Amino acid sequence: MSSSVLNHFLRKNLEDLKEKGLYNIIDPLESPNGPLIKIAGKELVNLSSNNYLGLATDQRLKDAAFKAVEQFGVGAGAVRTINGTLKLHVELEEKLAQFKHTEAAIAYQSGFNCNMAAISAVMDKNDAILSDELNHASIIDGCRLSRAKIIRYRHSDMEDLRLRAKDAIESGQYNKVMVITDGVFSMDGDIAKLPEIVEIAAEFDLITYVDDAHGSGVLGEGAGTVKHFGLSEKIDFQIGTLSKAIGVVGGYVAGKKELIDWLKVRSRPFLFSTSLTPADVAASIRSIEILMESTELNKRLWDNANYLKTGLKELGFDIGASETPITPCIIGDEVKTQLFSKRLNDEGVYAKAIVFPTVPKGTGRVRNMPSAAHTKEMLDQALSIYEKIGKEMGMI
Repeated sequence: MSSSVLNHFLRKNLEDLKEKGLYNIIDPLESPNGPLIKIAGKELVNLSSNNYLGLATDQRLKDAAFKAVEQFGVGAGAVRTINGTLKLHVELEEKLAQFKHTEAAIAYQSGFNCNMAAISAVMDKNDAILSDELNHASIIDGCRLSRAKIIRYRHSDMEDLRLRAKDAIESGQYNKVMVITDGVFSMDGDIAKLPEIVEIAAEFDLITYVDDAHGSGVLGEGAGTVKHFGLSEKIDFQIGTLSKAIGVVGGYVAGKKELIDWLKVRSRPFLFSTSLTPADVAASIRSIEILMESTELNKRLWDNANYLKTGLKELGFDIGASETPITPCIIGDEVKTQLFSKRLNDEGVYAKAIVFPTVPKGTGRVRNMPSAAHTKEMLDQALSIYEKIGKEMGMI
């Protein structure tokens, strides 16, 4: 592709995205990512962060990170399989297994990497994957990378899952069949029907895989969606992130020791990418310890989430059927959604517009993410601004 052809392609498609309200503008923060943030010199109530428990700015985590830098430096220096495994990495993985109630765990550089790593290390072109149609992009890409047959089932539709599982098994075409789902769906905040999924998996001998990025630290008194349903012994793969409720960066897979041993010798991001930094590992360890010691932050998160949900619903906004702190205000039209987000920003609330391709066309929404760090005064301020803009735009 010549440079002129490339330039034409980029200009044309970028303009098209802007006209349709699908172009995302990135706003650099001039402050920590806390309950209040500063952008372009202006303070805003922050309702767009995944920092569920406020731990990203917690002094206890910062102290742990500072200490690790002094002791181990700023980088691990190599991939895990050469000499990039510090004793901190081993401690983190032991702590994660304890936290998730599994035999073992393995840490990766991101939650996205986990799905790219784990699915393709176990599934191949002779296998099939039953995947919820609203699964996260990293799951979709991980499934594609495996080259397995991808069979989508209707979102949280257990009759459809059972039918497709039955067809896949009875066809005799596949060596292994996996069912894969998010624990909490990040755009609508609903929870996967794990008890029913486990029942279907037992009936058809399916491998079970749960990505709990938005459930860990939130459900199960912090231990996640699998623990919430009491299914720690029934799920083969528990995927999680260190970048959301944990407050740092990275991801992990938790499960049986043999599974983790296999991932250490066959998952490519583990084999070919430098390890998590000492500071990130130490801060993650401290965060998990805090969650295992107390449910205070978890309870505060739910209190704030319920307060915001009630307020938005009473104002007349469509918040969907969320069962978690994720609280969408569903608007529909992409251009109107972008404008609504901009007007909230103008008045002092940072709540990003979520539009296609992150969600289906015509289902644009502003997604609100309350945290344990918000005060009721902050949430009241946000609700007041929502009321003002909602009435201004004829939405309520």
